[in-house]
Amino acid sequence: MQPDIYYNAWDLSCKTPFGSVREGERICLRFFVRSGKKTQKVSVKLRLDGQAEDQELIMAPAGVQNEFTIYERVFSVAKKGLYFYRFEILTEAGILFVGRDEDAVAVIRDFLPEWQLTVYGREFSVPEGLDTGIMYQIFPDRFRRTREWEPVNVPGKRSLHRNWYGRPLFKADIPDYQANDFFGGDLRGIREKLPYLRDLGVTVLYLNPIFESASNHRYNTGDYKKIDPYLGAEEDFKTLCREAKEYGIRVILDGVFSHTGSDSRYFNRDGHYPDLGAWQSEKSPYAPWYRFLNPERTEYDCWWGFVTLPNVNEEEPSFIDFVCGEEGVLSYWMKRGASGWRLDVADELPDGFLDEVRRRVKQENPEAYLLGEVWEDASNKESYGQRRRYLLGDQLDSVMNYPWRTAVLDFVGKGDAWLFRRRILSLLDHYPKPAIQGLMNPLSTHDTPRARTVLGVEHPVDPLEQGNYQLTPEELEKGRRRLRLASMIQYTLPGFPSLYYGDEAGLAGFSDPWNRRCYPWGQEEEPLLWFFRQLGELRRRMPEAMSAPLRFVLCEDGLAAYKRGNLVTAVNCGWETEHASLPEGAEILLAEGSVRWEGDHLALPSQSGAILRLLGPVGKGDEI
Repeated sequence: MQPDIYYNAWDLSCKTPFGSVREGERICLRFFVRSGKKTQKVSVKLRLDGQAEDQELIMAPAGVQNEFTIYERVFSVAKKGLYFYRFEILTEAGILFVGRDEDAVAVIRDFLPEWQLTVYGREFSVPEGLDTGIMYQIFPDRFRRTREWEPVNVPGKRSLHRNWYGRPLFKADIPDYQANDFFGGDLRGIREKLPYLRDLGVTVLYLNPIFESASNHRYNTGDYKKIDPYLGAEEDFKTLCREAKEYGIRVILDGVFSHTGSDSRYFNRDGHYPDLGAWQSEKSPYAPWYRFLNPERTEYDCWWGFVTLPNVNEEEPSFIDFVCGEEGVLSYWMKRGASGWRLDVADELPDGFLDEVRRRVKQENPEAYLLGEVWEDASNKESYGQRRRYLLGDQLDSVMNYPWRTAVLDFVGKGDAWLFRRRILSLLDHYPKPAIQGLMNPLSTHDTPRARTVLGVEHPVDPLEQGNYQLTPEELEKGRRRLRLASMIQYTLPGFPSLYYGDEAGLAGFSDPWNRRCYPWGQEEEPLLWFFRQLGELRRRMPEAMSAPLRFVLCEDGLAAYKRGNLVTAVNCGWETEHASLPEGAEILLAEGSVRWEGDHLALPSQSGAILRLLGPVGKGDEI
């Protein structure tokens, strides 16, 4: 039985433009009602998030199409914010309430979810070239080392692995494990490998924390204005940034501002610094940064209960000035070459602090890139009972796209093309268009298992055994094949791919610290490395396609195909051979698996994929 109504927010015949809009931008909604239903009125109910009252927008009849009367309303929204809307139909029998299903399609039923409409600031923009580039993420201690000696005058207790290819330590090895075992990767090692990064097509280099810290991850900052001695000196950083720029690569730093280390010049619980720290005295200039919980000042607010990570009060004026002032941390390192920042745990930073961070970063360099760590849909995220406004133009440029990662890895591993489509379109529908250009799309990061392991190992492994677990030859091959499929998707969807160091060389690993093993210099899997170089070259040669809108053209069982400009990506993650009908003259640019032509159909066996270029004219209405 055919439905009596039709509206789909992801269908351009119903809503233009697709997705978010700028303040004041024209929006056209078209709602279809089967003719003869004695409809008296169709209206849009629009509501700004946090407000109880709706604004009613009455729709006008605008023609008939295939036995449906089209009701249309053109309007604009003057004030940026997060909006929601639904439809109401007045008939002789009463009011029908219309909400959406999981695919943004209209359904008549009470208490259904509404559609989201994101309205972003009129002046919101992100640095040029992000959407056509490639990010490379480096965990500095594990990328490359150029020296074998252990630096002196380093605060805290550290140990240094002499074997670069050795196994990191873990809490199963040392009950009081403090992540203070180092492999000695340094900034000079990164600088020496800039030609390698250029050959991968890298345009943005994201470094996990590089400031002095007692741990190998350096998220418990000891001194915000000092390079960790194991990494080198300030001059090494300046040289790295200068030479990276010559290769067309921007360097962005990890800003950890929700907490410091307890072993720091600011808190100084261990007494390793000459400064009077907050732990030592309430007269310390840093005392207002922290929250002590008892009169004796022996208990304090910590990040997720870790006593080595005392939380700071980001609304404390002296801390805001320390980070965001003219001589603050942000300006200090940008003046020395940094081209932007990734903000750790952005959902734990207050709005006012994020506003100040953006103000300072963009004042230093309007083309600086400001990225936030947010694990959910950042357009409608709530944290600590408050709706966040990360992406309306006042705070972040964009975010780490973890929901995207889930969508891609689930699709490649489980083969549900329609679920993949739904997840991707939902994100693109919700996120501001400038933010989409700057989306960091990772398959692996320092906080997740490596993609090869996720895709290759399909049974649970005890966390205490993960460090000793050896992937079987079958798991290694499965992970390698699926990683290539996932990367084809990663390099061709909107946003820009973020390659976690070593994924391209074949590294596998479960969660921290096994996802942080050293880059296997001299032991790379060359066919895999070649594949990633080809992907990088493809993005470099086809910037127009990488900036073009996305349109899914086929979703069936395990096969998904989508188009951007004259570029088509087709991936079959199912268990049977699938066929895609293509326009005459499509050229295969890169393939995984035994993809072959059968007449004018492309045959894609199970676990295979291809990126193709359409050689004929490409119009907006072209269908595959």
